[in-house]
Amino acid sequence: MAQNRILDDVARLFTDAAGMAQGVRREAEGVVKAQFERMIRDMDVVTREEFEAVREMAIMARDENERLAARIAALEARLGGAASGDAAAEL
Repeated sequence: MAQNRILDDVARLFTDAAGMAQGVRREAEGVVKAQFERMIRDMDVVTREEFEAVREMAIMARDENERLAARIAALEARLGGAASGDAAAEL
């Protein structure tokens, strides 16, 4: 009987220690998370939403740039054809 009581006490002790370890772990995680969030705020990094908005604007600007480059090339081709036609007419 006494041996069972000792084993029960040891088991309870280990259970309590495991519970305390879990509490300490949660506390440490909370402190680390708070410090990390403060550090990120101090670094002035952008949020995911801000990054995605700027990324979308860059994609739209690149598409517009490509569209305008094609339009310029077409206009230059028309002007080049007209200029060579004018030169032939002058001869």
